Amino acid sequence: MSAHSAVKRVSTLGSLKRELAQAADPERARNLAWFFKTGQGEYGEGDEFLGITVPAQRVLAKKYRHLDLADIAKLLQSGKHEHRFTALLILVAQYQSGDCDKRQEIFDLYLGHTACVNNWDLVDTSATYIVGEHLVSRPRRILYHLVKSPNLWERRIAIVATAAFIRRGDLKEAFAIAGRLLADKHDLIHKAVGWMLREAGKHSQAEMIDFLKRNYSQMPRTTLRYAIERLPAAERKRALKGMFR
Repeated sequence: MSAHSAVKRVSTLGSLKRELAQAADPERARNLAWFFKTGQGEYGEGDEFLGITVPAQRVLAKKYRHLDLADIAKLLQSGKHEHRFTALLILVAQYQSGDCDKRQEIFDLYLGHTACVNNWDLVDTSATYIVGEHLVSRPRRILYHLVKSPNLWERRIAIVATAAFIRRGDLKEAFAIAGRLLADKHDLIHKAVGWMLREAGKHSQAEMIDFLKRNYSQMPRTTLRYAIERLPAAERKRALKGMFR
């Protein structure tokens, strides 16, 4: 049997699901269900957990990194959280190693399945590395569409994706998307916006502080606290009172 055939033989959706099931831990699953707010009316309502650690999922994602996109799409549509998380890990790996056509296919698949990227860990492990990376040298109109979405997770995708630009010192979109989300009502958006502002501040503290100064009156407290985490203590105290250098 050729090496390629051997990879194809083990890289099946059924065998991956079996290995995920074998790694399940019911007690951990209960703890994760609480941590990710799966109760009625909470942001993760109805999500189901197997109770698998992230390192274990990364090992399986690496083993099944050649899984067909059609099977990855099926895994993304699963009600099991770890199925979706592992599917996204595989998509990220395939995007990073793929050619231009494959990357476009993965980007399109991702945007077609945002309803399945429905918790903050799922967004944070994938949005930067697929959506953001894909848009580094392409038009970014889709982000301005996502940022207006009634779907919490699409709005989080929009802001977290800008990390790919920030890493390259390109801060324009991060500040623009952040500005559009300042009136958002959800704490998970407040945190994500503050996180991206903090990351932008690593490249240009002056631009970040200017943004905070201009938007202080409408900025959620959580966003501000996240954004100023890297500032000296005395400067943080002044910033919390709206006093900026």
